[in-house]
Amino acid sequence: MSTVFTKIIQGEIPGRFVYKDEEVAAFLTIEPIAYGHTLVVPVKEIDKWTDIEPALWAKMNDVAQRVGNAIIEAFGSERAGYLIAGFEVPHAHIHVFPANDMSGYDLSTVMKMDETDPAKMDEAAEKLRAALEA
Repeated sequence: MSTVFTKIIQGEIPGRFVYKDEEVAAFLTIEPIAYGHTLVVPVKEIDKWTDIEPALWAKMNDVAQRVGNAIIEAFGSERAGYLIAGFEVPHAHIHVFPANDMSGYDLSTVMKMDETDPAKMDEAAEKLRAALEA
């Protein structure tokens, strides 16, 4: 059975992509810690990050770093947070988000879907795509 991330990657359900190639995709999470919170995932379904082949893991981290730099530029945050949790969806993913303190590392405080503003989510995706293209 396909994960929700695979369904997003394959276009079966909508996603706000900021990056995508044959091996790695990056899209905004629907429950962000802050606007701009992005998930970097392998296109191939792999449950645990510890099972990802080293070359693909290196590529995912390269994309995560590029997204992190784009987040700092686009949102003016002091840093870009990086977190691996992976219990909510059985598809490995790296959380990258605007961070000005440690509060972003507490995923229990995310905005729920009905708390996010779709226009702000779209704007965040546009800002990140523009920063990544620059």
